[in-house]
Amino acid sequence: MILLPVIVFSHGNAWSMDGYGPLADRWAAAGFVVVQPTHLDWRRNGIGFEDPRYATIWRVRIADLHAILDHLDAILAQAGGLDARIDHDRIAAAGHSWGAQTAGHSWGAQTVGTLLGARVLGTDGEDFTHPAVRAGVLIAATGTGDSLTPFAAEHLPFMKPDYATMTTPALVIAGGNDQSALSTRGPDWFTDAYHLSPAPKSLLTIAGGEHTLGGLAGEKVAETTDEDPSRVALVADAVAAYLLDAFKLDGTAWTALAGEGGVQSKLS
Repeated sequence: MILLPVIVFSHGNAWSMDGYGPLADRWAAAGFVVVQPTHLDWRRNGIGFEDPRYATIWRVRIADLHAILDHLDAILAQAGGLDARIDHDRIAAAGHSWGAQTAGHSWGAQTVGTLLGARVLGTDGEDFTHPAVRAGVLIAATGTGDSLTPFAAEHLPFMKPDYATMTTPALVIAGGNDQSALSTRGPDWFTDAYHLSPAPKSLLTIAGGEHTLGGLAGEKVAETTDEDPSRVALVADAVAAYLLDAFKLDGTAWTALAGEGGVQSKLS
């Protein structure tokens, strides 16, 4: 029996496991088992800045992913015995933003970053790394907190990732035109996860891409400001290619993509 690699995906703020079909479908077609939780910040729960739970949602999200990874077999057993078909040595975590709302929170990627070893400044260096995760993908990941706008500094004080300890291999994907309303910097803010973390890491910059990189969460998502199905396909296929290479299953597609330019890598 051929064992299948796994991607556990953390959605952006306000979305749910019902989103990101364009990514999940292409990853499944590439041979991955895709697990998508719905986090507490789903818009139907109506949790805003005034809600006392808001300040700890980032912790709840991390706990969600840990719970999934700790009980992955039991979860997948409910999907027709899929637990017997997964490769426990080839599990990846991926996340996009906190969501592509007007505020552009980047919780999904920040959540996954902590599982890869990143810390959150101001939390006494708490380590949220999960040993089951062998590789990661951060899509539109939050940059450092020293350039937050006054609004972000007031309402999102926990948006202060420290990538110096993020040692797990990872692909960082950033949009060339992604301008966050939470940062005083430009699109380069979303590349901090690559530049400030130790190797091995790779960076793919999507030319012209904004925060949803063409519409990652699906064609019905109103927040998409740069609708482009080909851009979405590029992101989805790049993630699959990177992980297949990282898991030493098939490096052909990743080698070809890297050879086309637009990919930076640091191996040591």
